[in-house]
Amino acid sequence: MAKKGVNISLKGYDEIFTTEETRTNEKLEKVQNIPLSELLPFKNHPFKVIDDESMLRTVESVAQYGVLAPAIARPREEGGYELISGHRRYHASELAGRETMPVIIRNLDDDAATILMVDSNLQRETILPSERAFAYKMKLEAIKHQGARSDLTSCQVGTKLRTDEMLAKDSGDSARQVQRYIRLTELIPELLSMVDEKKISFNPAVELSYLTKEEQQDFLEAMDMEQNTPSLSQAQRLKKLSQEGNCTLEAMAEIMAEVKKDELDKVTIKNDVLKKYFPKSYTPKQMQDIIIKLLEGWHKKRTKQMER
Repeated sequence: MAKKGVNISLKGYDEIFTTEETRTNEKLEKVQNIPLSELLPFKNHPFKVIDDESMLRTVESVAQYGVLAPAIARPREEGGYELISGHRRYHASELAGRETMPVIIRNLDDDAATILMVDSNLQRETILPSERAFAYKMKLEAIKHQGARSDLTSCQVGTKLRTDEMLAKDSGDSARQVQRYIRLTELIPELLSMVDEKKISFNPAVELSYLTKEEQQDFLEAMDMEQNTPSLSQAQRLKKLSQEGNCTLEAMAEIMAEVKKDELDKVTIKNDVLKKYFPKSYTPKQMQDIIIKLLEGWHKKRTKQMER
């Protein structure tokens, strides 16, 4: 009786003479110097790269020492790499005249890449409200998508956190505050810029986000007409008008024409008005000193007239 053949799998030369340590090292992520021309920004990256004083210092450092902390990127199907973290370092490298920068290449799906991009950028010292708003929104959507996929394989009742609670746990903000930031993404760009510029406070801005896009455009006109920005109570009343279907331009202008309590003891003179009477070289302090002297003279003259 013929014996059955035995399949013997012979290992290749490289596999036989490669140590376990070498095989482990091959799996580890390595820092590579990647040409800047092969690096592209993350799609819909919510964090602004601004040429400010901080960027100037970064450029000087990169020019002298190079990029010390490697960026993280992932391969693109079309070729090249998509930056996940390191957009400021990339821009600084461009300005410093560098042709390459150190990068860790990591294979990540869209959701994992989005979460890592947000988490790495939230470590910045200064983050604008608009940046935090869109970052939270992107990460929340990614977490929800990951949760939807995991639901297909496992789901234990009572063990899952709400997605906004998961995001809050990582960010340091409460779940409610996370949702309030995400509300800002409903603002039209002009109003959102005013929030970043601190012309409109955060809490009123959240209330304004409930207005329709058309109502928000009218609200811009109402603010311009009355030269005023909303308090929290005014924004809440505007939100209520919108919910009732009565948020007209006239109604908004009427609310914005109201004098706020904190403005009752405040007098504001616009720079355009002052510039008519002072040389261009005068500083605000010099203008203030002259105004005070003129007022003192006017007050003395008026007092004498009243004594007659």
